[in-house]
Amino acid sequence: MKFTSLSPSGSYNLPPCHVVNLCGFHILFDCPLDLSALTIFSPISTFLYENLDEERGQKEKTKKLLDRTGLIPSEPYYKTIEKLQLWDVSLIDVVLISTPMGMLGLPFLTRARGFSAKIYATEVTARLGQFMMEDLVAMHMEYKQLYGPEETSFLQRFKWEELEALPSALKDVVLGKDAAELGSWLPLYSAADVKDCLRKVRTLRYSEEACYNGTLIINALSSGIEIGSCNWNLKSPKRNISYISSAVFSSETAMGFDFHGLLESDVLIYSDFALWNEDICVDENNFSSPVTGDCSTKSNNANTLDLDACSTLISDESSEEMEKLNFICSCSMDSVKAGGSVLVPIGRLGVVLQLLELFALHIDSSDVKVPIFIISSVAEELLAYTSIIPEWLCKDRQEKMYSGNPVFCHEDLIKEKKIHVFPTVYSHELLMMWQEPCIVVCPHWSLRLGPVVHLLQRWHVDPNSLLVLEEGVDTDLALSPFKPVAMKVLQCSFVSSIKMEKVPQLLKVLQPKLIMLPDNTKPYFAPLSESLPCLFYTENETLHLPSSNNLSELHIATDLVSQLALSKLKNEDLTISRLKGELFVENGKHYLLAEKEAMSLETKPLVHWGKVDSESLLLALEKFGVKSSMEKVKTKDECGSTVLHVLEPNKAIIELNEASTIISTCDECLASRISDAVHSLLNGI
Repeated sequence: MKFTSLSPSGSYNLPPCHVVNLCGFHILFDCPLDLSALTIFSPISTFLYENLDEERGQKEKTKKLLDRTGLIPSEPYYKTIEKLQLWDVSLIDVVLISTPMGMLGLPFLTRARGFSAKIYATEVTARLGQFMMEDLVAMHMEYKQLYGPEETSFLQRFKWEELEALPSALKDVVLGKDAAELGSWLPLYSAADVKDCLRKVRTLRYSEEACYNGTLIINALSSGIEIGSCNWNLKSPKRNISYISSAVFSSETAMGFDFHGLLESDVLIYSDFALWNEDICVDENNFSSPVTGDCSTKSNNANTLDLDACSTLISDESSEEMEKLNFICSCSMDSVKAGGSVLVPIGRLGVVLQLLELFALHIDSSDVKVPIFIISSVAEELLAYTSIIPEWLCKDRQEKMYSGNPVFCHEDLIKEKKIHVFPTVYSHELLMMWQEPCIVVCPHWSLRLGPVVHLLQRWHVDPNSLLVLEEGVDTDLALSPFKPVAMKVLQCSFVSSIKMEKVPQLLKVLQPKLIMLPDNTKPYFAPLSESLPCLFYTENETLHLPSSNNLSELHIATDLVSQLALSKLKNEDLTISRLKGELFVENGKHYLLAEKEAMSLETKPLVHWGKVDSESLLLALEKFGVKSSMEKVKTKDECGSTVLHVLEPNKAIIELNEASTIISTCDECLASRISDAVHSLLNGI
């Protein structure tokens, strides 16, 4: 097995990207886009529209590289995983998508020449990823309409010395820390690219196993972070590996973390460090003190997990999230009562669905009645889909669905006209219904695309209005084109990964034979190596992992077992037999079946192997009545060989070297006798 980390964990919006070579197959985990990099571009704003004619008239005379806010006034390019661009895509065999965010860069890959990999994602992740990509393409069209189809690439606008002279905030994004990420910028894919990409995705239902090439068994396991998001378990004839990306133990919307499918893997790749804080050190007590109860027990057929014993891990994370969401609603109502509006450009579906429910409750319990607007090109279809998701929901939501009640409250709120859904900010119906103050949920969290740009232009000078942002974006850079900003800004960090103090306990419960962790965590997970073996990886470095199991299990047909003729090897405590049949691999298992016309054992020629020692051969020849003498000979390549001269009962020459034994004689009977003597020193079957 080989492992290469192409991109470490960045945040919920930028999941890690790795390549694993297992059983000769190259497996790519996730293909994200760094949408936070969009903050270096100027948004489509009122300022640009007002000065468009003037700028076009001066375009030939004065070509401005940066606008008045210090950003790049150009149609955005999109930052992909730079290390992935260096890979030959024809070598990738399998792509596994863990979250919708890990799917946003996939059309770049599927449209590349030579790409033929099989893509796997859960049914919900594929659908949500489709909505996100289609919305991204729709929002980008505003730039197309402004700049035109022949807009020059922003990279062609700059000379290298001009790139080097960019402000540090922009330079770090454009070039990267080592100035090697310039080649990762690409123009956005088209709607046709998205459709072609989705046709190549094989979707998986809950607990469904997929078999690739008869060798790899692929299983998606709920990660708890989002509806449909998953961890992965891969079983091969020689190794069982598990992969954890973004995960939480419990959620108010998504199905909880699946422990059972990750138990006792040969290798556990742990990349869930979106909230890694380097000031945190792992407590050695997490290793020396046992986890309450016996966390894993073996049955006759499979490992089972006692969830009660893992109650210390499954803390009430959802209650902490609810406190944050209620605080957002409380601040929002304060702004609304003061006459301001609330703008919520959050991209996490689970958070948005909960916020809609809580907004409605807070509005009902207050004297101020304000409308809630959802503005997105895919909002109507997305909300309808969340009402019919058959699986990957938390237990409470599933019970609502099975009892015939709405899974989420937005269904009733839309019917009651408390929530209004529109495709664009310029929709005629929206303009006719518009009133302020109001609460608006819309994309995009980068503050460069979509309705949020136009609404920020309207409200950024209103001190009573509120902007709710999620962590993961540079606030100063994101808000720079809207300065001065008088509106209140509330930036929230939602749970994006398992709490650091619980990681050691989780690994102890899962009991993998080898744990792979990012290199920057090495000083903090040092105590872990005392109880469980750890291997630390760095970005863009390939690690070679020796196989933990050099033997493969073979299932032999019963009619072949009767043909086994076991013989004991010389000087070894091992028996061996020879069989002939049809060998094939299915669902990761090797099978040997009998041929239609089986060959009898007596007609099979013997196969011998081993090393012939000259001294032993002299003694063996004497037992067979052959007298000989030995002579050491040096060859041209200075590799010595031994020559035995046979004198009786007839003349012959036996030449022994490292690679072969050559018998030269005119007497067939003598040759047969010498051959028997040689075979007596070897193992044969």
